[in-house]
Amino acid sequence: MMQGNEACVEGAIAAGVRFFAGYPISPATEIAELMAEKLPRVGGAFIQMEDEIASMAAVIGASIGGVKSLTATSGPGFTLKQENLGYAAMVEIPCVIVNVQRGGPSTGMPTLPAQMDVMQSRWGTHGDHPVVVLCPSTVYECYVLTIKAVNIAEMLRVPVIVLSDAIVGHIREKVVLPDPGEIEIVERKKPLVPPEGYLPYRADEDGVPPFITYGKGYRYHITSNNYDEGGFPATNDHKVAHALINRLHAKIEKRRSEIIVTEEYMLDDAEVVIFAYGCTARSAYSAVETAREQGIRAGIIKALTLWPFPREVFRKLGGRVRTVIVPEMNMGQLVVEVEAALKDNPARVVPLNRVDGKMITPGQILDLVKEVI
Repeated sequence: MMQGNEACVEGAIAAGVRFFAGYPISPATEIAELMAEKLPRVGGAFIQMEDEIASMAAVIGASIGGVKSLTATSGPGFTLKQENLGYAAMVEIPCVIVNVQRGGPSTGMPTLPAQMDVMQSRWGTHGDHPVVVLCPSTVYECYVLTIKAVNIAEMLRVPVIVLSDAIVGHIREKVVLPDPGEIEIVERKKPLVPPEGYLPYRADEDGVPPFITYGKGYRYHITSNNYDEGGFPATNDHKVAHALINRLHAKIEKRRSEIIVTEEYMLDDAEVVIFAYGCTARSAYSAVETAREQGIRAGIIKALTLWPFPREVFRKLGGRVRTVIVPEMNMGQLVVEVEAALKDNPARVVPLNRVDGKMITPGQILDLVKEVI
């Protein structure tokens, strides 16, 4: 038996994370507590910082120093991390941020669940930055998606967000963890040139520059301004700016097939499809099981990757699907993305929203399924 937050910790350590900096906040505090207990046992380090801004800065610094790094937070803490999260995206520092969502805005409902940070996870920091966001709905997925988040961060030199929620973070389920030898671990790419030939932001064909640990004999410069291949400011060079921003996005877009994970259930003959993620997906599965028992042809698309948005999965639906229901514990954040993905499909999109700190129940979803058939 394992809690979702505990599974995040186990996944992070299995992936090689050896540094955590954070600040206690409900409902993510268990991650910090367990990291403080477990990291020293594997040669890692835990620091409780004075706030979330400093926590994100410390994680970036540790990663530059060659250590796989992670932080965890919720609600207003995630907001405070945004400036330094944008810095990590711009200067290409691999790190992982776990956001165990709770109700908002502001301090909102500190102990109650929500899915209100979906768009903030994509656009929370300023500028047209790239991002990868993974979203678990089970305890086991907290484990495997944390590992995947660390691997993607190291592979692409990007910050990766694990967007959990208060229900998934606190629920306890039986999980069977894989043997350590079965886990794929990705290490960051090192330069193959000698120090005198090294340019810290000269990318390989995959769009990712090799990354040497600070203090290993290679000189480099990091600036959050628009920069050239040497890492020095080129703020007024329009060609450099164009190439840089496009490369930052392209290195993720090129790997969509590796990054995007979805789960499909009962789609072959479905007339009504439920697109769900996070804790709401748990209710969706129960609703579809009941609908099938009553002769209603319902199916599920569950998104484990929210960003980049898995638009490709909607192309498989064909013309038989009449309605796509999007249940979300917010005012409707991903429903717009679903509508855009279905622009060439006649299916209508129907939102189901709840923002009172309680889960969307299987009964609510089933009632809406019956209403739209």
